[in-house]
Amino acid sequence: MKNNWRKRIFLGALAMTMAASVSVPAFAGAAPDGKTNASDLADTMALTNEWNEWVAEWEKVKTDWTQISLTPGNDASQLNFAWYSKSTESVPKLKIGKGKDIRNAKIYTAEQTDVNDVNGTAVKDAEGASFRSNKVTATGLKENTTYYYSYQKDGKWTEPVAYTTKNSSDFSFIFVGDPQIGSSNEEKAKKPEDIAKPSFKTAQSESVRSDAFNWETTLEEAMAQTDGKASFVLSAGDQIQTNAKKVQDYSISEVEYAGYLSPDILKSLPVATTVGNHDADNPNYTYHFNTPNNSDLGSNDIVGGDYYFTYGDALFMMLNTQDTNVAEHKQFIEEAVAANKDCKWRIVTLHQDIYGSAEHSNEPEITNLRYELVPYFEANDVDVVLTGHDHAYSRSKMLLGGQKANTYTDDEFDEQLDKDLDVGESTDQIFTAPGNIKDDTTDPAEKAYLTYLNSIMDASAVETVKTEGGAVINPDGILYMTANSSSGSKYYDLVPRMQTYIANRWQEDVPTYSVVEVDENSLTINTYRTDNNEKIDESFTIVKASVDKKQLQAMIEDAQKTEVAAKDSYTADSYSIFEKALEGAQAVLDDKKATHYEIETAMKALTEAKSVLVKKEVPAPVQKANISSAVVAPIKTQVYTDKNITPVVKVTLNGKTLTKGTDYDVAYTNNKYTGKATVTITGKGAYTGTKTASFNIAPQKASLKSVKSTSAKKAKVVVKKAPGKVTGYQIKYTTNSKFKNAKTKYTKKTTYTLSSLKSKKTYYVKVRAYKTVSGKNIYGAYSKTIKVKVK
Repeated sequence: MKNNWRKRIFLGALAMTMAASVSVPAFAGAAPDGKTNASDLADTMALTNEWNEWVAEWEKVKTDWTQISLTPGNDASQLNFAWYSKSTESVPKLKIGKGKDIRNAKIYTAEQTDVNDVNGTAVKDAEGASFRSNKVTATGLKENTTYYYSYQKDGKWTEPVAYTTKNSSDFSFIFVGDPQIGSSNEEKAKKPEDIAKPSFKTAQSESVRSDAFNWETTLEEAMAQTDGKASFVLSAGDQIQTNAKKVQDYSISEVEYAGYLSPDILKSLPVATTVGNHDADNPNYTYHFNTPNNSDLGSNDIVGGDYYFTYGDALFMMLNTQDTNVAEHKQFIEEAVAANKDCKWRIVTLHQDIYGSAEHSNEPEITNLRYELVPYFEANDVDVVLTGHDHAYSRSKMLLGGQKANTYTDDEFDEQLDKDLDVGESTDQIFTAPGNIKDDTTDPAEKAYLTYLNSIMDASAVETVKTEGGAVINPDGILYMTANSSSGSKYYDLVPRMQTYIANRWQEDVPTYSVVEVDENSLTINTYRTDNNEKIDESFTIVKASVDKKQLQAMIEDAQKTEVAAKDSYTADSYSIFEKALEGAQAVLDDKKATHYEIETAMKALTEAKSVLVKKEVPAPVQKANISSAVVAPIKTQVYTDKNITPVVKVTLNGKTLTKGTDYDVAYTNNKYTGKATVTITGKGAYTGTKTASFNIAPQKASLKSVKSTSAKKAKVVVKKAPGKVTGYQIKYTTNSKFKNAKTKYTKKTTYTLSSLKSKKTYYVKVRAYKTVSGKNIYGAYSKTIKVKVK
């Protein structure tokens, strides 16, 4: 299959060479045969001036190994930086603060690593300079705030760059696939002799220049699509093209990293990268990117292992599946999930398109990885898996429980895969491979190949889902999405037989990007083509509805005790209507995936059915008072007890105090854990209608485990984890035992280090837990005070 691809690139180049004398269709955002030329994209998007400026600028940029990269930190309060400096320079620093003058800056000294190849030999540039990788993690960043940062380069502070934090509870990120900067180079470097050719460096420079321009264009268009609000970029791997092992030169890909890091937007937009097969054999990936929560699990001993970060209510797990030790990936996922149990959304990214739909998707080495990984994704309630590798867009249906039919070797069916997709000598631009092996073939090897293809369609894994307003509601399965090329450096055709598991797929040889929006209850994906920002797929949303069935259950139980018990007193016709409504309500109650709408509809239907019940001997009608206008006395704040809290309510209507059980029933929801609980009062007897009230459940009194001064001007505060799903902890500290002029810090973790304290001073520290509800904090009682003398 790879040989076929090389042939297509060559034929594509030939077709483009002939274009000057042959009439061709108007350019629509991509070159005819497998790549997008930046000059063509610039013409299409009216960016010719920008392209010309970039061509001139590139001559300076291409030898600059020292460009900075930003990566998300452990959580939204942190930001990671990495950049090269020459080995002859002193250890550089980075500062970050507010305003262009960087007021109240925090200054960080970089942690350095020598830039060496896998043998420990220094990697040098054309002038013989060696380098060190510098890494810094900025902490304590507040949401919706603009900071400026500057770092030392060549012994001087750089011009300040703005970085704006976003709202982590309702955020968006950009998902891209395979920038693979340099892949449009027709002189593919497969061995040391290839890069020794005089033409190689010129071809590489021109291809990287083109790919980098398209890469920046995609990022700029994607960021504009979010109105500048995207929090970060998530890349599914293959940042660059040239493999170090093949060319035995670990510096050759640095020109590609120069192109990859060149977009100005990346100076203020973090990228969470995934290791692709083109990244995996060169440690410069680890030197250029400062990834958080790095693990040895999943490591191939060159570019590190898996890592994770959280953002708001989402856990992002980035797998290095170039290491195919699936047991290690399983352990990593389990540990990451256990450390972040409160994260509502779980998103995995890996390079290989285990449920894709282009040229790689049917390869046994890809499907073998699918069936090894998927059970662990499902066991750990992963919601979305984002992949690349296939340079074509696809979105799966919601999938659950795919089963491997047989065991195949990684290189099995190579001959049939090549034959099926082979375009021959054609130079026509196509987006779907021809499918040369026909369904009625009599060749045994080809028949075995078709049987294999059918077995990996995974029709039985397609989940039957419920939808509401176009969104998938509370699915048990997982969405798998494969990104197209974000730079247009290389495209693959879609396979001729669309897999059963695919909901939609797209390839028109145009760079694309996706915008993913996440909030407390929903995750929405929209995917666009770069050249005109038109959608290539419909909007897709997953909703996790927190459905409370207690009120419906109470209504059913009440109906069984009253109406069902008095069945013989009603007319047959009216009771038949009620009975059907009751059966429908019970079916909704038993449905684990019932939506809010279905519950509300069932309650409404049951209420209406009860209201039309007709007694066989109808008494004089009694006018019932509607309890909805009743007054409920304020309910004082309760304290978490690890049990359902049911405070007494006082209800009055028209000056009369009503009696529970006679005049109304009470149901409580969300009344166990800290936060806002709801009381629903339902009229009965002489009263009808409902009335709701609420009360707050505050955290228990907090407990300080210890406060110790571990280093100069710092003190480490350890809090016992508060029960009841609290949001975090408020730490109050001061040198005054009566807490005058005390300072306050907030943290969501049970360990927090106070900094910038006064040495040799005794500080008094206390803490209380809090729960955030609708932007306001509900506080528990303060812990005992612990004093500590600061070093």
